[in-house]
Amino acid sequence: MKVCKFGGTSLADANQIRKMIDIVLSDPERKIVVVSAPGKRNSNDVKVTDMLIKLAKTKLEKKDYKSELATVVERYSSICNDLGLSSDVIKTIEKNIITVLEKEEDKEEYFIDAVKATGEDNCAYLIAKEFIHRNIKARYLSPLEAGLFLSEEYGNAQVLPESYENLNKALKGYDGITVFPGFFGYTRKGRVVTFSRGGSDITGSILAAAAKAELYENFTDVDSVFAVDPSIIQDPVSISELTYREMRELSYAGFKVLHEEAILPTALAGIPICIKNTNNPKAPGTLITPHHKNIYSRVVGIASDDGFATLYIEKILMNREIGFGRKVLQIFEDENIPFEHMPSGIDNLSIILRESFITPEIEKKIYKRLKEELKVNKVELERGLSIIMIVGEGMRCTVGMAALATAALAEAGVNIEMINQGSSEISMMFGVKSVDRKKAVKALYKKFFEG
Repeated sequence: MKVCKFGGTSLADANQIRKMIDIVLSDPERKIVVVSAPGKRNSNDVKVTDMLIKLAKTKLEKKDYKSELATVVERYSSICNDLGLSSDVIKTIEKNIITVLEKEEDKEEYFIDAVKATGEDNCAYLIAKEFIHRNIKARYLSPLEAGLFLSEEYGNAQVLPESYENLNKALKGYDGITVFPGFFGYTRKGRVVTFSRGGSDITGSILAAAAKAELYENFTDVDSVFAVDPSIIQDPVSISELTYREMRELSYAGFKVLHEEAILPTALAGIPICIKNTNNPKAPGTLITPHHKNIYSRVVGIASDDGFATLYIEKILMNREIGFGRKVLQIFEDENIPFEHMPSGIDNLSIILRESFITPEIEKKIYKRLKEELKVNKVELERGLSIIMIVGEGMRCTVGMAALATAALAEAGVNIEMINQGSSEISMMFGVKSVDRKKAVKALYKKFFEG
């Protein structure tokens, strides 16, 4: 049995949904289908999720939201009409959205998550109806009915352990096709809560692990995972095979083809993941497994992402002060700020974090606490940082990887703000100015894939 997940571009309109249905029906082992909300139909279009966020914010601002609601309903109505579905389907979808909009929530994040989730929820309902319309035995299965419980971290939830047993019971024994909405679940208190954006990948992985699937197929709009972002390098090398660790590192550092948190459930269950193209389903795609089956190169991919900052802290004899690092991180915890990396020296340390978490107001509070409570000599925040990561299991067996990478960056005139390599030795990370990101990626690609 296979679990297959289809992203927003695979569900953008009726024609894409027809392709998706045909793909599912072409393999009798595809029994569980996880869906995102409809995505962009073209480069100028708007994703349904973004429409819903705008709708939710308009309602929260106590403004007339009829126009925003009509736009969302029209999008589903267009799909239903093109598929030839009953008008009752769109009436039900409209009623579902209005019910959520009219429900009073005591916190803004509760409301926004509930409205966002209607994108996936109604898409799953619509697609189940299309299977039935084609005389295929199918059902829509709600995350609440199935027992998918998540932590109370709105917009960034984590799956709770009991969900796997609940889902296993809900999924087994049904001989038709189960259509399940991605991206959201429920807290133990019964509130809707979502994963971070792109979280339908996580739902698919959780269901694959719960159902003990043979394979988790993630359908998107590319034939495979590429060694580098195609918007930076034209016609980059495609990757036929990756390990879980390689894919997680690449996803974390900017590869958007698979959510970084989608790796863990399938990895723990030992279930392979295959990235495939809805528009070219016969292409072999990229297989993600525990270990390489074939000979692999030293570097399989180069990922990059903007939006980072570095907080630099200096204090003389920092290394002699027991608990200094813990106290610094306690300040971050108090301000609800996660950090990414923390390279350090004898008298200084740098904390790499997502720039979006540190507003000017929070920056002032952190400065004040570090100076008053920890008596630091110097504290500075540098914004506009990009992270570039080279990844490959083969790096562990190759001498001089750092020298090759730094030489490539030096030749391109890119200054390295930070360098970090984990103990696993399958990745090496560089921090550079955001203005130098693309130049740095091109230099590294040339060194490792064209040299």
